[in-house]
Amino acid sequence: MTATAPAAGRRRVRARVEGTVQGVGFRPFVYRLATELGVSGHVFNDARGVVVEAEADAAAVEQFLERVRAEAPPLASVERVTVGELPCSPGGGFEIRASPAGGEPNAPVSPDTATCDDCLAELLDPADRRHRYPFINCTNCGPRFTIVRGVPYDRPLTTMAGFEMCPACRAEYEDPLNRRFHAQPNACPDCGPRLSVPLETVADALRAGAVAAVKGIGGFHLACLADDEAAVARLRSRKHREDKPFALMVKSVEAARELAELAPEDERLLVGRARPIVLAPRRPDARVARAVAPASTELGLMLPYSPLHHLLLADVGAPLVMTSGNVSDEPIAYRDEDALERLAGIADLFLLHDRPIETRTDDSVVRAVQIGSVRRPQFLRRSRGYVPAGETLPVSAPCHLLACGAELKNTFCVAKDERAWVGHHVGDLKNYETLRSFSEGIEHFKRLFAVEPRVAVHDLHPDYLSTGYARELEGVRLIGVQHHHAHLAACLAEHGERGPAVGAIYDGTGYGLDGTVWGGELLLGGLAGFKRAGHLLPVRMPGGEAAVRQPWRMACAWLTAALGREPALPAALEPFVPSDAWRAVAGLARSGVASPWTTSAGRLFDAVAALCGIRAEVSYEGQAAIELEAQCAMGGHGIYPLPLDARRLVLDPRPTIRAIARDVGAGVSVGVVAARFHDSLARATAGACELAAFRSGTRAVVLSGGVFQNRRLLERTAECLTAARLRVLMPERLPPGDGGIAYGQAAVAAARLAAEGA
Repeated sequence: MTATAPAAGRRRVRARVEGTVQGVGFRPFVYRLATELGVSGHVFNDARGVVVEAEADAAAVEQFLERVRAEAPPLASVERVTVGELPCSPGGGFEIRASPAGGEPNAPVSPDTATCDDCLAELLDPADRRHRYPFINCTNCGPRFTIVRGVPYDRPLTTMAGFEMCPACRAEYEDPLNRRFHAQPNACPDCGPRLSVPLETVADALRAGAVAAVKGIGGFHLACLADDEAAVARLRSRKHREDKPFALMVKSVEAARELAELAPEDERLLVGRARPIVLAPRRPDARVARAVAPASTELGLMLPYSPLHHLLLADVGAPLVMTSGNVSDEPIAYRDEDALERLAGIADLFLLHDRPIETRTDDSVVRAVQIGSVRRPQFLRRSRGYVPAGETLPVSAPCHLLACGAELKNTFCVAKDERAWVGHHVGDLKNYETLRSFSEGIEHFKRLFAVEPRVAVHDLHPDYLSTGYARELEGVRLIGVQHHHAHLAACLAEHGERGPAVGAIYDGTGYGLDGTVWGGELLLGGLAGFKRAGHLLPVRMPGGEAAVRQPWRMACAWLTAALGREPALPAALEPFVPSDAWRAVAGLARSGVASPWTTSAGRLFDAVAALCGIRAEVSYEGQAAIELEAQCAMGGHGIYPLPLDARRLVLDPRPTIRAIARDVGAGVSVGVVAARFHDSLARATAGACELAAFRSGTRAVVLSGGVFQNRRLLERTAECLTAARLRVLMPERLPPGDGGIAYGQAAVAAARLAAEGA
């Protein structure tokens, strides 16, 4: 806050408040504060935030300015208050003025927010006029991002524009002392959105075993009873989702505790205003169908975040599966006509409403991990409830940027000056529907934040659809950023750092500077650049992309590398792999035909999972590694040899693979083998990072990439690094996987452009 003011006497100031200050009750808060302190003047929204003119005696004005920042409403985030002096003027009173037209939009839009306690009390109060009204909201809760079409955030620029408020709602909306003052989605049963069928009808059908498509805040869910094995199996079959776990919605924290072992941090995440899906260890006695999470020791739980959800959970009286309303690999449905067409073969009935959704937004997924003595949040998917909250760039972007992200779990990012806005989860860019969702999302963010990119940033992989999108843009400069460098940069930038740092960046696939498939990388660098300090030993990837779908191929490749000859088909794989196919793949691994080199840590996990007989083929990305982690036995079980070539910083898992093959053949339990493998890789990774840090003189180590979504690997690696007195950085506000790539790309581009003096 900056200001120069007379020491005494009357004073008038003009204050610009920037941050998330629109659609969160900020103007009525300012009005009430001004009234309390006897301050005259006015307040209004504009394209950049909130503008206040305030006049009173000097002490009252100073107190007013201090409390504007310190006592902001719960959904507000004040980033900056800039104050200038004005001449005093006659007149008294304080008023809220209409938003002026024009100006460049620069005001952060608030994320969608869970129903507040006040609205929930009204929802359940038979004497209240909004009793059981599924669209109750106020300035402290309700839809924001998913209904906004432009800024300033006023009703005509939302999907509520078509609903004219009744006199009672209008009176609330215009009363600065009412908590619904300028609540843009404000409505009631007389004037607001309505459901297509009675809730009781849907609840009865769910209790009878039906699958329902439920229109929510950011799109459709597919719902059924969580403890109904037949209903869950039908949903899984119809959705073509063979193994990937379903999320569950429960009515309360108490109900969540009956299903999962919740630490205090898990509960804080559950009840937070974003209401994400929280992953937590499943209780052995949890009353949940086996088909909900067939091979996982964790359950994904969330609490109701809309009035409709609260009512539905109360009426059904039991936990519900609440999974994305789509067929596997497609974007979530969010428009009625699209849902009725695409979900017709899945849902037995539809619960629609007539409030349009402007932007499809999946549920966010988060867990708590132990890093040293602190439990920290880790995102697996950042979307509803968090988007479009901005991130700061450590290096201000000299021009407007668009970062297009990667291919899997795609997000995009737009940036200008020191601000970056990472988009909602788009999904895997492998079909037209997802690409259209990606391009529509970019256009929406460009409008919301007035970004007209002069630079488009993309991954180096030439065949990614996101790369192709960037290359087809006209009139922009292209900047390519290596995949793992973007992971490193995203974590550094999130923590406000530029580097240098050592980065252990482990994932499944990333296009390397040498044209091979990277994925087990030890990097040294910062935002502006990096060098490859080390990596996992390269091994062949027989059949290329086929090895991603069939982990047994990677088991064959690693055994071939470890033994130096064609390996025999392991007994654990005999039920799943024909012997002639095994011999053919071993031939590919030895000859190198159709078998690119890879250093991928993800493919190493696939190989170990296959050697253990856990998973020969996968139905979703990362499945083998997830199920291998789930098998880990607790307690100390020793480690396998995993030597480090200290000169080249190359980690060599061949002795590890030989030891695993011997243990499995000797009948050692899969849980012990899995635990030993995780702990061995964690210790070896920490040792390599420690040596790289010593040589470079840095103490910062970044752990990122999709493989570090593995809780055991992350926590054990961090434990070893902390013991070596190194400073561990991990992504906390963005995913370590490819959902954070776009932000890293933007940070790298900003640093490069700034270095060029662009």
